[in-house]
Amino acid sequence: MFAAMTISRTLIRPLAPALLGGALLALSALTPAQATEDLARKKACLACHQANKAVVGPSFADIAKKYKGDKKAVDKLATKVRKGGGGVWNMPMGPMPAQGQVNEAEAKQLVTWILATK
Repeated sequence: MFAAMTISRTLIRPLAPALLGGALLALSALTPAQATEDLARKKACLACHQANKAVVGPSFADIAKKYKGDKKAVDKLATKVRKGGGGVWNMPMGPMPAQGQVNEAEAKQLVTWILATK
């Protein structure tokens, strides 16, 4: 039994840095866009919005186009995400309801991602 433990330690110890490096590389393979898309899915943004197609709410591309060059857009839109919109888009379902499940940092992260949409 001790011989098996010695052999496995002898084999595993030199491989540990490579295994850890591989795991870290796999985690870093998520790009910021993927990570934010996952956040948008988790926070239910994709139930009403899509990248390039208006659904219940405007598309992310339309939002990015409308607010292009607006230096206050991130703060303004993050507030709308959290507190609800004012019917700027004249969508059939009315203004965007407040999204209380999204905290301030997440709202800013999501809006920054949305504004980068082409």
